[in-house]
Amino acid sequence: MDYRKELGVVFDGAVSLYDRMRPGYVDELYKAIFDYVHIDENSSAVEVGSGSGQATLPVLKTGCAVTAVEYGENFSELLRDKFKDYPKFKVITGKFEDVGLADESCDLVFSATAFHWVPEEIGYPKVYSILKKGGAFARFANRPRNSRNDPELAREIDAIYDEHYNKYYGVRSGTKEWFTEEKAKEISMIPSKYGFTDIRYHLFHRERVFTAEEYIQLLGTYSDHIAIEESIRKVFFTKIEDAINRHGGKITISDTLDLELARK
Repeated sequence: MDYRKELGVVFDGAVSLYDRMRPGYVDELYKAIFDYVHIDENSSAVEVGSGSGQATLPVLKTGCAVTAVEYGENFSELLRDKFKDYPKFKVITGKFEDVGLADESCDLVFSATAFHWVPEEIGYPKVYSILKKGGAFARFANRPRNSRNDPELAREIDAIYDEHYNKYYGVRSGTKEWFTEEKAKEISMIPSKYGFTDIRYHLFHRERVFTAEEYIQLLGTYSDHIAIEESIRKVFFTKIEDAINRHGGKITISDTLDLELARK
């Protein structure tokens, strides 16, 4: 089975919920990008894996032309409607590694919590080829961690994951690792293997608070969660919701947002 294709189909089926529940990115992250590379109405950018456009608008607001490359047909339609008032915005439906993009045609390539879907040995050389000399690649992602300040709830949720998610996917319990600065450094150095220079990375932090019901809706936007067989998923989600309600009815998510920058 093509695991990526299977999850992509599942993912594309949750576009409305995804658009409502998934967060955008902090202003400081975009400032770091635009301090690194100048983007204006004369510039062009390509976004890899746009989803429902959580990262798109701040780049569009610079006045530059943005081409969104999005694998999901439903997401693509949502994007076209969402940004219809921006005449220099267009969507190409397909995998980034498969679509045709002209060499040295853009000033910025950016990808938000999506570039992990693209095979490294294909993705980075393609980004390099379509960038103009001096152009930049901005790869960034949101790395959520639940209940950092409520260890008892965290342990209970971990046990529920072990019982349902881990068993379903054959994941060994106790292997979950939270995102670290060392991991950001590691990711930031990948482009250096493909000719990029001026490597930099930044970390940003925020917290989000959800009710138990809202948190279950959020989990319903994660492709690996909604791909779980329905009867197992219902029990899995119900137990998490019950656990949150027993611990005051709310859960705090601590986000680490990492940004990796590289220049052609």
